[in-house]
Amino acid sequence: MSLEDEARRLDGTDPLPTLRGEFLIPPAPGGRYEESAYFAGNSLGLQPRAVAGRLREELDDWARLAVEGHTRARRPWVDYHERLREPAARLVGARPHEVVAMNSLTVNLHLMMASFYRPAGTRTRIVIEDSAFPSDSYAVASQAVHHGLDPAAAVVRLKPRPGEDNLRTEDVLGFLEREGDTVALVMLGGVNYLTGQLMDMPAITKAGRAAGAVVGWDLAHAAGNVPLRLHDWDVDFAAWCTYKYLNSGPGAVAGCFVHERHVRDASVPKLSGWWGTEPSVRFRMDPDIAPPASADAWQLSNPPILALAPVLASLEIFDRVGMDALRAKSERLTGYLASRLAPVGGAQVITPADPAARGTQLSLRVADAGGLVRRLAEAHGVLADAREPDVVRLAPVPLYCTFHDCHRAAEAMADLV
Repeated sequence: MSLEDEARRLDGTDPLPTLRGEFLIPPAPGGRYEESAYFAGNSLGLQPRAVAGRLREELDDWARLAVEGHTRARRPWVDYHERLREPAARLVGARPHEVVAMNSLTVNLHLMMASFYRPAGTRTRIVIEDSAFPSDSYAVASQAVHHGLDPAAAVVRLKPRPGEDNLRTEDVLGFLEREGDTVALVMLGGVNYLTGQLMDMPAITKAGRAAGAVVGWDLAHAAGNVPLRLHDWDVDFAAWCTYKYLNSGPGAVAGCFVHERHVRDASVPKLSGWWGTEPSVRFRMDPDIAPPASADAWQLSNPPILALAPVLASLEIFDRVGMDALRAKSERLTGYLASRLAPVGGAQVITPADPAARGTQLSLRVADAGGLVRRLAEAHGVLADAREPDVVRLAPVPLYCTFHDCHRAAEAMADLV
């Protein structure tokens, strides 16, 4: 049996058949295959076919009802965001009152830090990973400046050991044990955007809180990628975008989690806006806010309906399939792709080899990463992404990627590297 036939056999026998037909797959440049093998879902997920219909419904209601759509649309706009609450909670392992769909990822991180980064005395430092996504680096540095601190001293960037690409959990825990009394906030990426490493979120959260710090997580590459248990792990806060693994469209509305011990604590300071008051009194237009005992208290403005519609359509898919089934398939796909890439010379996989320590991503260190990504697309219809100068990322997203896609990517890499 050829390698291609074996890949097709695996597709035909996998316990979770592909949902590829529910997504719009970009065409491949002229060549052997009609559709692209899409491995850039960790950057921008594919469009679910259901989204266009959902948007048409909202546009029709707007045209037909105008302002009355707030109460009379088929999905009334005034409480539209509440439709996302329970599926979002199931996605991240939260209780419904702990989550809200709002804003963008970095805006939500700033709102969380406005509430939970409270430097005092010698406890002033923010801990991030050295390879944090740039937006997180900018956000924490600006928060330090906002509090009159020098970011060079206030921001701690944890680095892997020399010669290694990934942080060791024991090194993170060791730092918190040694220097935790100086740390006000731990805010790491649940899955590192560059390497694909899945952090030990329960252990790090426990250690950070034991040290007296607040622990928040950037779940941009974790939500919709790996199972999460934010409430049970005792995470203080978390935020995530929805346009990567959650397939909700470029710049889609993000999500936010605040643990119930905080949402029920009226003394927690927060930046407030109209939609952060109790719905029952919102339209009384009172000058004083009455925040609900939920993550909704962190909302600022009324939700953008046309931007929330794709998020709701995507969450319905995740609700139907379930994160445990998706995680199991992502491990099978990622493991198969890793085995096929192993013989490829000139490409070093920097993602952890242990399936339990990685998400749905393999990062490869190669020469001329940007040029290689262009050649993968143009010559083979394999769409990946590059992080300059030398990392190519391949994400075999289980909702729409197949074993045959992985075969195509491995063959293309062997041809070009």
